[in-house]
Amino acid sequence: MRPIDAGALKRLTRSRCHGVLQILRFNWPFYAMASVGVAAAAEIARLPLSLSARLVLCGALAPAAWWLLASLLASWIVYDRSPLMDGDWIAGAVRTPPRRWIHVHAGFDEMTAVLRAQFDGARGRTFDIFDPTEMTEPSIARARRSARPDGACEHVDTRSLPVATASVDAAFLLMSAHELRTTRARDAFFAEIRRALGPTGCAIVAEHLRDAANFLAFGPGFLHFHSRRTWRRTFARTGLAIRDEFAITPFVRIFVLERSH
Repeated sequence: MRPIDAGALKRLTRSRCHGVLQILRFNWPFYAMASVGVAAAAEIARLPLSLSARLVLCGALAPAAWWLLASLLASWIVYDRSPLMDGDWIAGAVRTPPRRWIHVHAGFDEMTAVLRAQFDGARGRTFDIFDPTEMTEPSIARARRSARPDGACEHVDTRSLPVATASVDAAFLLMSAHELRTTRARDAFFAEIRRALGPTGCAIVAEHLRDAANFLAFGPGFLHFHSRRTWRRTFARTGLAIRDEFAITPFVRIFVLERSH
């Protein structure tokens, strides 16, 4: 079975700035307030202020202006210019085309179509793990409102996935697992992922990390992500070993996991 060119699929369905425009749409209150704040600070800087007042103002203005622009540039690089959303890298990470796969998202899904094209003929299921009691960020609610309903998507409990033990060849968790905010929730979920994987199965986890590159790009917003150490500890606790690890841009890390025992 030869995978369909998922990159060609993306180029037919996404504009050159599709990803960054979605980031703006889902997070528009933040960018609106930040833009107003930067503009106001710039106007205040034109007033006859003391040197110390100017230094304080510049100290506040410079990081805000940087993160306003850097976050959009980083998002454009990740979602519009990198291979992440093409899916071209997925076949190499999986190695063997799966016969049965699952894709897990947190309420906004742009990858199921790519996976179906990439592994045409395989049996795939899409799971929505959105939990309104834990995932309370307004940006997630806006993303869900803009999503196109997929009748094949199944809303699931992360503690009990509706798949048989050792029945999945590949599990895809693409920019979604960080929405599980507690150690207990992540451990329960990844224990279920391990249970679902067959003996030669793998899980593909794509995430921003709480690291220097994402701090430079997103400022305090990088705290919404988890560190590489946190992810590695989660995988180890739940019986998953890292088979491969690589970066797509400096801002996104890919972990390819398999059962460790």
